[in-house]
Amino acid sequence: MLASLTLPAALPTTPATLTVRRAERTDLAAIVRLLTDDAVSTSRGDEADEGAYARGLEAILADPGNDLVVATDGDGAVVGTLQLTLIPGMARGGSTRLLVEAVRVDGSRRSGGVGTALMRWVTDVAAPELGAALVQLTSDARRADAHRFYERLGFADSHVGFKYRVPPVGDAGR
Repeated sequence: MLASLTLPAALPTTPATLTVRRAERTDLAAIVRLLTDDAVSTSRGDEADEGAYARGLEAILADPGNDLVVATDGDGAVVGTLQLTLIPGMARGGSTRLLVEAVRVDGSRRSGGVGTALMRWVTDVAAPELGAALVQLTSDARRADAHRFYERLGFADSHVGFKYRVPPVGDAGR
């Protein structure tokens, strides 16, 4: 948990204010719903396996270099989420980076300011509070709408990312 983050915090949006706060175990079902509710996630096999997601949430909450936050509306419903990881570094003069992962907004709330409010909070509040000189993220190549969104927020499409899927232990060829 990134303990130095000041949470909860108000996120101004139109027409109402949202709240960003640390995720809690009781948010698990809502977070899983957000993470599995799009075509890209479905195509890569993300499923609503709450046991796996519960283990992931526990690991994030136990790690002082990570945090998982949710955005809630006035009724307390979870309408967005993202994971933050603080990465101390050697490059860029020993700069610390803030990695943003798994940004999701409820499908019925997209294009309504939730994602913008969350990402502005990351760049304008969380990164400075954590001493990060750079905010970085990756986005699946198939998420063209997300790419336009991040570019509108000032993120530069500056690197090519690579991923390697590690086969589960016991798979052939290992």
